[in-house]
Amino acid sequence: MLNRIKKVLLAVAGVAVFILALELLKTGARELQPLFKTLSVDSMTNTLGMGWLMAYMVLSGSPVAAVSLTLFSSNLISDIQAFAMITGSRLGASFIVLLVGFVSYLRGRQRVASISIGVLALLTTATIYLPAMALGYLILVNGWFDDVRFGAPTALASAIDVVYDPIVHLLVSLLPGWLLFFAGLGILLLAFNIFDRALPEISPESSGFQRVSDLVYRPWVMFIIGMAVTAVTLSVSVSLTILVPLSARGYVRRENLIPYMMGANITTFIDTLLAALLLNTPRAFTIVFTEMTSVALLSLLALFINYNGYRRSIEWCLEWIMRDNRRLMVFLAIIFIVPVFLLLI
Repeated sequence: MLNRIKKVLLAVAGVAVFILALELLKTGARELQPLFKTLSVDSMTNTLGMGWLMAYMVLSGSPVAAVSLTLFSSNLISDIQAFAMITGSRLGASFIVLLVGFVSYLRGRQRVASISIGVLALLTTATIYLPAMALGYLILVNGWFDDVRFGAPTALASAIDVVYDPIVHLLVSLLPGWLLFFAGLGILLLAFNIFDRALPEISPESSGFQRVSDLVYRPWVMFIIGMAVTAVTLSVSVSLTILVPLSARGYVRRENLIPYMMGANITTFIDTLLAALLLNTPRAFTIVFTEMTSVALLSLLALFINYNGYRRSIEWCLEWIMRDNRRLMVFLAIIFIVPVFLLLI
């Protein structure tokens, strides 16, 4: 009982800190215009690379997605650029799975079983998100979802202003604008850390996860499980990282994890939708909804139209990369070089 009360209090504290972080990011972002001009961040390819690299640095995609929305709400980037930055954040978030797999390998686990899960996560995410980005671009440019706009209720927005405006004004008087933005980023990471401590613990050693082997031969079941686990953990990095020990211990096979990853990549947007609401910028909600819908549509098409062909293509790429260390090194080099190139072009 006490543990549940503690988690509820942590969840409330996490929301409070999350809102403070968004307010600081939104205020501090206005001072970053010279930096964006210096870096020539003026296209969707630039923000795609920026989101990708930032997710590498913070080892999570959700904080970067929230940052992209604050930059948009401050008119620092366009809706298309924010959309691309969110896509980049999700591509970068898959890297944490590869990192955990490498650590697992160093601790004595099988190399193929550990590292290949990270490569599989990157391949699955890229093959869904990049076509979804093209679809989402068409949706935003043509205004097909322009009526899907939601902001925070007036009462909530007023309450946020009353509570947080004095805090923000105090910090504005104490810190330079650019430092305010990075302070907001640090507080945002703290908020997600508090959320992690408030959420239910999901252990790959639990009996529920050990029984999952009875279901893995049904792709649509694994798809739903991936959606559910990510909805609970609010982090695709966490829900995909769980797969590393599961695969290493033989509970599930690699090929059965693809639909799980596809489902996880949809519900990972729940916290980003919350950020869009709290920023009270209706167009921000449209951006996230467009991203979520595009990814869901492409995932469902792959799952129900030609899943076997999609799975075989992913498995072929995975086997080709993992066949020798040189190919794996080239793959790792590519996933670092590409986002840098996108940021600089």
